Amino acid sequence: MISATEHTKTGASLAHLSATEALAGFRAQEISPVDVLEAQIQRIEAHNGDRETGINAFTETLFDSAREKARAAADQYVRLARDGGRAPALLGLTVATKEKHGIAGLKLEQGLAAHRGRVAKEDHPVVERLKAAGGLIHARTSSPEFSCATTTHSPMWGITRNPWNIQATPGGSSGGSGAALSAGFTTLATASDIAGSTRIPAGFTGTVGYKAPYGRIPAAGVLAADWYRGDGPMGRNVADTALLASVMSGRHHADHGSWGKQGTNPLGAGDVAGLRIGLSLTLGNYPVAPEIRENTLKVARALEAAGAVIVPIDLPWTTARITETTFAHFGHILGPAMAIETAGTESELAAYTARFIKDAAAAATRHSLVDSLAMDHALQGELAAAMHGLDALLCPTSAVTSLAADGDYLEGVDTPEGHLDHYWEAHMTSPFNIANRCPVLSVPSGMANNGVPTGIQIVGHPFDEAMAFRVAAAVEFLVPGPQFPVLV
Repeated sequence: MISATEHTKTGASLAHLSATEALAGFRAQEISPVDVLEAQIQRIEAHNGDRETGINAFTETLFDSAREKARAAADQYVRLARDGGRAPALLGLTVATKEKHGIAGLKLEQGLAAHRGRVAKEDHPVVERLKAAGGLIHARTSSPEFSCATTTHSPMWGITRNPWNIQATPGGSSGGSGAALSAGFTTLATASDIAGSTRIPAGFTGTVGYKAPYGRIPAAGVLAADWYRGDGPMGRNVADTALLASVMSGRHHADHGSWGKQGTNPLGAGDVAGLRIGLSLTLGNYPVAPEIRENTLKVARALEAAGAVIVPIDLPWTTARITETTFAHFGHILGPAMAIETAGTESELAAYTARFIKDAAAAATRHSLVDSLAMDHALQGELAAAMHGLDALLCPTSAVTSLAADGDYLEGVDTPEGHLDHYWEAHMTSPFNIANRCPVLSVPSGMANNGVPTGIQIVGHPFDEAMAFRVAAAVEFLVPGPQFPVLV
């Protein structure tokens, strides 16, 4: 690893230092947490812009408190260098947190008019752990209303745009996190995922997003009991994402569904020699764009050259069936919860939110909760059969190369490969929320012709985090992702 000082001499800014590089620089006293924070604040002030035309990654910034904590972290590194000892895992690193991860005393609105002015009474378990690990929360990231869309815009917070192509979305629902990471506004970020909300933004922004097995990362609130959902880490590389996962993960007293040890880093050696890795370009019948197909095959060929055995697999899935399955589930859980939360403010909802509530309610009339469990069980069984004898599975993150930053897509998505009846069918992520004990990472696979990155998912067997990260680290080494977008 080159030092932080050498890194800046090569032309890369302090703002884009990886977490591992920054921590090495802090420990060696080559750079200070204050230096990195100020470099990122300068980029935010120069490039984040406004809610209609800028990147607009944040709902609010917390620069004053972050500066205070950065100075304290810098002093702590001086003491550690003098007296010895071990620094907390994230000491001095900036972390942009998704607005839904409540911070005591600050707004917790989730983009909804019905929640306007609502304030968090306590820290979300994820926030609690970031603070305990020495992370600097300097900004809170945008999302669509109630995190229910795969683009990131809302009447409350405006449009969040992709730093790689400002006409395109950074994805959703954790779009602000993906945009902030790729733009050099933060070192690490938090996200959440109920149908791809971590992996979709990672794919569209050239970053890394991790959907952990259900319960591995503690959650808050009634909807923590929804087995499709989970909170997770995002970073600019696999090692950074694993580091943040190690801090966020593990049993927490406030979430009795959480499990496992905290502080266990899932990252190991990236050697794939002898591994049997399944490959599905379409997960059944997703109409995958040619550029994404080619980038996915490029990754598979690189793994094969490194000694892995690539095994093409077939899955008996259709986009229509997967969408029906997810909405049957949401029709009995998330949809009714959203209807309750937004009652009396229906006229102020974003179009996609109203459509989600309507679609979920309609699905609930077609399928009982027991029906939805049977639908889940069938898809899980088919995935288990396809992955039998394999160590992991590869597939694209999204089937499309981009979506418009301000799009609602109420009538679906028209693509050169065919019409998708629902915009969620543009993304190949929700099957692994149905099979939500599987660890899944999205890592970069290349670039599309429109200047937007593409992503590939690495799917592990239930609870096998180490294997998912092993393959992800190999992909990152063999097929390096894009560097950083040029901001003007």
